[in-house]
Amino acid sequence: MGVFELTGRKALVTGGARGLGAGMAEALAAAGASVMIADVLKDLGEQTAGTIAASGATAGFVQLDVTSDAEWEQAVAHTVAELGGLDIVVNNAGIEITQLLVDLDADDLRKMLDVNIVGTALGVKHALRAMRPGGAAGAGGSVINIASVAATIAFPGIAGYSATKSAVDRLTRVAAMESGKLGYGVRVNCLYPGLVPTEMGMKLAVETAGLGLFESPEAAVTAVVGLTPSGRLGEVADMADAVVFLASDAARFVNGVGLPVDGGMGM
Repeated sequence: MGVFELTGRKALVTGGARGLGAGMAEALAAAGASVMIADVLKDLGEQTAGTIAASGATAGFVQLDVTSDAEWEQAVAHTVAELGGLDIVVNNAGIEITQLLVDLDADDLRKMLDVNIVGTALGVKHALRAMRPGGAAGAGGSVINIASVAATIAFPGIAGYSATKSAVDRLTRVAAMESGKLGYGVRVNCLYPGLVPTEMGMKLAVETAGLGLFESPEAAVTAVVGLTPSGRLGEVADMADAVVFLASDAARFVNGVGLPVDGGMGM
């Protein structure tokens, strides 16, 4: 078995119905893992799981609001029962609301805090409980939290989002330390994706232009590319392949880090 192969592993991916999450789930399945899509979008999530299953992989769907402790408990139990274990959790679910600080809406900020920080923290909680010795899966594993290049740069219009993704980084490092100190056998890392032209990524370009920060959405994209040494936007496959790496034995001594996959934008 190659070090990037995930045959026999069982993975749960939040926000896996579309965009980056769907791409990550597909890549994990292509590497040999069985995959559970977890999302609030039932129809789309089931469709994505069906597409993965049609490729010959084992895939399923479970409805999950990541802000709910009870739903997390149920989703992990369902995953362990359906897939026969749990080795990989990708905390990808997140939201972004574009606002200038002078126009900040407290309720919008709380929504981002709830999904991006609380949702990720609950994912770590239930992943560690399931994977640690004596847990429902009990064989250790890998948790991958999805942060953002926004945690490492000062980009206008996304102060609240940037703050939440910075928190994901700190949460990741503490989780890795606790897992190590307590002998859980679970590596915890995070990923810093650059801007990818998914629905969420292009919404950011449109909204920052709407705030007068750029002349047009195209100008916003051009500005991002101009800040990126690789000279292009990211692709879903760029992020998905990095998740496979962090989940695999190739990353067996990679723990408690934030991996930039941003073409150099955040250096």
